[in-house]
Amino acid sequence: LLAGTALALAGGERQRNILTAAIAGETLIAFAHGEPDSRYDMARVTASARRDGGNWVLNGRKAVVFNGDAADWLVVSARTAGNPDDEDGISLFLVNGNTDGLTRRGYPTIDGLHAAEIILQDLQVGAEAVLGKIGAAYPTIERAVGAGVLALSAEALGAMEVAKEMTLDYLQTRTQFGKPLGAFQALQHRMADILMEVEQVRSSVISAASRMDGPEKDREWALSAAKHLAGKIGRLAAEETIQLHGGIGMTWEYPLGHYAKRLVMIDHMLGDADHHLERAMHLSRRAA
Repeated sequence: LLAGTALALAGGERQRNILTAAIAGETLIAFAHGEPDSRYDMARVTASARRDGGNWVLNGRKAVVFNGDAADWLVVSARTAGNPDDEDGISLFLVNGNTDGLTRRGYPTIDGLHAAEIILQDLQVGAEAVLGKIGAAYPTIERAVGAGVLALSAEALGAMEVAKEMTLDYLQTRTQFGKPLGAFQALQHRMADILMEVEQVRSSVISAASRMDGPEKDREWALSAAKHLAGKIGRLAAEETIQLHGGIGMTWEYPLGHYAKRLVMIDHMLGDADHHLERAMHLSRRAA
């Protein structure tokens, strides 16, 4: 979705053919944008690209590139002008995964996915690899990351729903002192709190989805609000549902723990709850 959105927005006809193949499941694409010291700052790009005749030479490192170890094509961001934190001066390049000068170290994440650290060392690509205009890729990156943020927030909502339903079923079947656990008022109150919190996430995800084609400030604020709630409430739902299950919630064979790990990882992907709270506040001040 990240790389695909970038290709859809900035790619030419030939480049969009790769997107068509990715949609058909014939090729795998990945978005190589984050760097070891960029944290969640979309404009922080130190990887560089310089002209060499009719080609471009890329150097730098990319971190936690999801599916980057197996991708056939990578959409790589690199700085062609400006300072490391400038929004202007960032360009996007479509790089074949087998290009000389590209080194990948893949590893599994705690939630069962795969990511990679990527090193670009004097990697050469032709002019046809450029996506969009040189030095003007930041709006495309922002839109691509925004699509990813919305998808992650919706996925978190789905994981919370599953965890909630599993917990309700457990509380209705597990008995203690001759009664189902769900008959105890203290546990009913905790489940009611989870229900109300999850509904907040649902509303924020719907709001963000409805603003994806709207003005930039409205769209980005709604996305940060949704991701903040997805991260904050996702962690709460994971902790509460595991505690309400007791010991069985921690076992490897029981699915709940895997949903909990996914919720924790979603919080850290494309900006955690604290980052998006600060970003939403900053965007609100700009709008005012």
